[in-house]
Amino acid sequence: MATVLAAATARLRNILQLRFTDLFAQLPTHTLEGISPANPLRRLVKMAGYAGLRLVGNVFKPIHNPEQLRGALWLYVVSQNNYDALHFIREARPDSVLVAGQSKQIGRYNQKVNRLSLRQKLLYYWQFPLVLLGLLRTVGGRAWRFCDLIFSAIGYYEVYRRALRHYRPKAVVFANDHNDDARALLLACRVEGIPTVYLQHASVSTNFPSLEFDLSLLEGQDALDKYRQCGPVRGAVELVGMPKADAFLAHRNRKSNIQQVGLACNLLDDLAAIAQVVAYLQQELPDLSVTLRPHPSDNRDFTQLKRQHPQLRISDARGQTVFEFLAQHDALIAADTSTHLEATLLNLASIYFRMGSPASFDDYYGYVAHGLIDRADTLPELGNTLRAYQKHKPADLYLRATYYNATLGTPDEGRSKVKALRILANWLKHC
Repeated sequence: MATVLAAATARLRNILQLRFTDLFAQLPTHTLEGISPANPLRRLVKMAGYAGLRLVGNVFKPIHNPEQLRGALWLYVVSQNNYDALHFIREARPDSVLVAGQSKQIGRYNQKVNRLSLRQKLLYYWQFPLVLLGLLRTVGGRAWRFCDLIFSAIGYYEVYRRALRHYRPKAVVFANDHNDDARALLLACRVEGIPTVYLQHASVSTNFPSLEFDLSLLEGQDALDKYRQCGPVRGAVELVGMPKADAFLAHRNRKSNIQQVGLACNLLDDLAAIAQVVAYLQQELPDLSVTLRPHPSDNRDFTQLKRQHPQLRISDARGQTVFEFLAQHDALIAADTSTHLEATLLNLASIYFRMGSPASFDDYYGYVAHGLIDRADTLPELGNTLRAYQKHKPADLYLRATYYNATLGTPDEGRSKVKALRILANWLKHC
């Protein structure tokens, strides 16, 4: 029994490894509060809600999958962005199916994915007090601080092992390597002998888990260099560019100046700081049209900001893809988001400007350090940079992204989907 519990504790630490890092603990208060409440009583209430709505609720929720999961190529998604990243494989391969956990929120695609039953997850909660005690010994007080995250992660591994034994998928393709359920499925695949594939869907950082898949399809050298800093790279690696950008690369922004500016924000950005940027742009650069695009997971209310600035447009990230949004703009302002890379690929002028995020996240993806984008540290600097681009925007800004996208300037440019599908097909024949 002691050996079993020790293994379960080590496994949960692996599954939740990002949750126990200094970087995670330094998230802005408003961001962390939405993930794990600081108040112990609120954490217990959250855990009780999870137990009632998810654990017990899943027992009584029927699952009727429209597609055959047995022997199929699984495309495992944990978000709307993951779905967008992997859907091209579903379109190209009749043997593939999109799958997600039973109650996982996939945005506008909730009804379009097959579901893996989590009804038996409840059976493994006897582990919780013992695993919590084990993690208190290994990671200290952070185990209690994030006990609600430990609670919700219990049972994923065991239930997914059962699912893999039942369905025996051909392989599992991931677009996420750090969410708790995705990591649990990855570990389960390894034990059950199911081949695993990782398709990078956004920029990565050196704070990510090490690359542990049998085949990893990365966008470019930047991602590989960063993963090598995260730890040993397991399995084969291929650089395929950015498949989701293919359809847009032929329609790069050719304008020689800027008129339409996108302002992207996420939960790291402070609402008051965002409002200051909007107010500055409206006052100092009134001839620029500004559109705010919150991240799909950002549920904050921007009604008051819109009321204060009627000319401000707000993009619905749940109904409009990031490339559709960028195609309507000439420049982008944002802090730490991979949207900078996507903007540069389309030849937008992209500017790094922090909006209240912690200092530990400064240039999180290294875009400024590698010369991908410009940087402004104050509102006047931001204004001057935008004014310069109003006078002239170069036609070759996209070439800055060569380090990040392996297909730029090659015969495979704009054909990353074809390249990824070809490599995947050849690999599946021999795995």
